[in-house]
Amino acid sequence: MTSELVIDTQKEEISIALLEDGKLMEFQKEQQQQSYSVGNMYLAKVKKLMPGLNACFVDVGHERDAFLHFLDLGPTYYSFQKYLKQITANRKRSFSISKAPRQPILGKDGAIQDVLKVGDEVLVQIVKEPISTKGPRLNCELNFAGRLLILIPFENKVSVSTKIKSAAERVRLKQIITSILPPNFGVIVRTVAEGKRSAEIDQELKVLLKRWESTVSTVQRCINYPSLVYEETSRSVGLLRDLFNTSYEAIHVNDPSTFDEVRDYIKVIAPEKEDIIKLYQGDIPIFDKFAVTKQIKSAFGKTVTFKRGAYLVIEHTEALHVIDVNSGNRSKNSESQELGAFDVNIGAAEEIARQLRLRDIGGIIIIDFIDMAEPEHRDQLYKHMTELMKQDRSRHKILPLSKFGLMQITRQRVRPAMDMIVEEVCPSCFGSGHIKSSLLFTDTLERKIKILVTELRHNKLRLYVHPYVYAYINQGLLSIKQRWRMKYGLNLKVLPDQSLALLQYRFMDRSGDEIDMQEEHEVH
Repeated sequence: MTSELVIDTQKEEISIALLEDGKLMEFQKEQQQQSYSVGNMYLAKVKKLMPGLNACFVDVGHERDAFLHFLDLGPTYYSFQKYLKQITANRKRSFSISKAPRQPILGKDGAIQDVLKVGDEVLVQIVKEPISTKGPRLNCELNFAGRLLILIPFENKVSVSTKIKSAAERVRLKQIITSILPPNFGVIVRTVAEGKRSAEIDQELKVLLKRWESTVSTVQRCINYPSLVYEETSRSVGLLRDLFNTSYEAIHVNDPSTFDEVRDYIKVIAPEKEDIIKLYQGDIPIFDKFAVTKQIKSAFGKTVTFKRGAYLVIEHTEALHVIDVNSGNRSKNSESQELGAFDVNIGAAEEIARQLRLRDIGGIIIIDFIDMAEPEHRDQLYKHMTELMKQDRSRHKILPLSKFGLMQITRQRVRPAMDMIVEEVCPSCFGSGHIKSSLLFTDTLERKIKILVTELRHNKLRLYVHPYVYAYINQGLLSIKQRWRMKYGLNLKVLPDQSLALLQYRFMDRSGDEIDMQEEHEVH
């Protein structure tokens, strides 16, 4: 199986697609300016106590206050607060956490009003992004996540991922960490650390310790509340950290600065893989080049087909996701209804496991499979789904099929599910339902080109259009494109873009910046 990552960096957002044998398996997209990412830390103030919930609301600058439960203060809360007061009392002096005195453990049976009051300063970390009408979810047990390790200040133990089964390897990793870990720090060793050399582990630990020191320095400089004191690494590196695997054969990036960030990151975590990073410089959009756009349009949406006419219907509610399996218009054959249902359900399980990763669906998921009478088939389906879900990095739990043929899955949710809008808004009528004749579309394009050349003084342009329009403009020995070039003395390159609707277009100047030539008032 070949695995590749494709990274598409745009001005407003960055997207990463994971392809396995050319098939889209995971897709993540984030806004470049998004502020409330999991892992970010804030120095903030308590805004409101909620004794009935044993929680409080904290102002971190979001439109909705963030939620902090008593149990999320953590057992080391008093140690953190003592240290926070110490470093903010004297902002010019540095205080080593290794020498900070440990405070009593905060028990689990306390009340929020006995620990906090309105206006208290707290150092918090986002553990869940804002979802729907809810603000961010917070935690006071700060941690700094790397690829191999998770560093936890004021913790006093070293834990090893339970997915590392070898007892000898677990002992080896614990011994390495214990020998290099400063006092007043704890570490969780991640699964990917299995088999890594001590030098690699030591190098990552030093990087995480520097992030902690930088956070402390930022806290000391804070004069306004709330203040962002630690931000997860750049969007590209942050997404890559969760997705990267040494089995990848290529990482394709379309932006030079992102390429440099990714290369620098790979040099640190897997220097032997530096050569797999490729800078894509083609004119065709990178997601079109690697057939990602087409797969996004077919994989997202309410209805998803998977094989021989069978399809899934995926619905999302506030409380849970519901997936209905349908056999569709499969042709009748000699196989029994039971075997047919089993075949569809097995195929559906494969697509559902993919969809959960692809859309990052979390929370409670209810799957309505086609009814099967044979207990053996029901058991095989459950085992098959369990095996498929082993590829999923998010924590999850799967229950066997109920009497009604329903399977229940819980999957860790830390951000909203990916909800891609695959329907296209008509660029010609802007939703009004009335457009100019499509036969006049090339006349419209020529008029825009004339304005760009004669009035705006552009002499080099790229025009992106739907693949069908691209084929029409380029057909014949003396194509429409060639006539435009000769008529306006223009260096014009026409390119297909699968993300565009049929009569949609984009002009780009010689610097690669988009020129807005859309005119809603033209619609009649």
